[in-house]
Amino acid sequence: MQKKNGKPYTKEEVRQIIITELPKLIKRDIKLREFISRLFEEKFADKKKTEDRFEQLLKEIQQQRLESEKKWEENNKRWEENNRRWEENNKRWEENNIRWEENNKRWEEQKKLWDEQNKKWWENQKKIGAILEEIKLLHRKHDTSIGALGARWGFRAESSFRDAIKGILEESFPVQVQRYKAKDEEGIVFGKPDQIELDLIIKNGEVIVAEIKSSISKGDVATFLRKIDFYEQKEGISVKRKIMISPMFDYGAREFALSSGIEAYGYPEEVDFKDLQKD
Repeated sequence: MQKKNGKPYTKEEVRQIIITELPKLIKRDIKLREFISRLFEEKFADKKKTEDRFEQLLKEIQQQRLESEKKWEENNKRWEENNRRWEENNKRWEENNIRWEENNKRWEEQKKLWDEQNKKWWENQKKIGAILEEIKLLHRKHDTSIGALGARWGFRAESSFRDAIKGILEESFPVQVQRYKAKDEEGIVFGKPDQIELDLIIKNGEVIVAEIKSSISKGDVATFLRKIDFYEQKEGISVKRKIMISPMFDYGAREFALSSGIEAYGYPEEVDFKDLQKD
């Protein structure tokens, strides 16, 4: 397309001509209007489709809005519930805090009382300790006195029993009662040289060894056995019976004696001397 002067139109001039003249042509020329309408139908949706699509979009937006409102109400309900629980928990916390302060106050009071009682207890312990020390001192003094008295009495009682049994046996039975004494030069019995003494009851060459003591311990039983071994080895004579007589055997001493072949008696009259009867 050219102007009257033979020069071609520019793109902007052509554009302005179309904008100016096209609406007039569309109004006058039906075929042109139909052509343009068909042309736009291929590129753009028609009014009904556009309205349907718009309605669908509105429905979707409305549905989303309803769902959002529902979720908002649910969330708001949850929030109110959580807020209510929070208030309840906060109230419980305040109550518990008050109880804690009250309990802490009671604990402080109890601790104060405990400290006072503990102080009094230690003071009493000191007093009791002082009294116990005095009692122990008196106890040691009495033990020493009683021990010395008991030792003297025990020694005399053993000697008295020994003399009495000697008289009874020799008068009632055809036996001899002897006090055996020998020197243990090698220290077999006590671990060092010492004098060994035994009470022997002899009938027809058979020997009974009797030990009479105010009290007997396991150590006394063991010493008695070693003294008998010493006698048998030194004299070459076997002991027929081993007898221990005491009113008081220490814990386990009687069982030890019996398991070692020793006859254990609490009183002299318990001893069975039937084998000493006259033939």
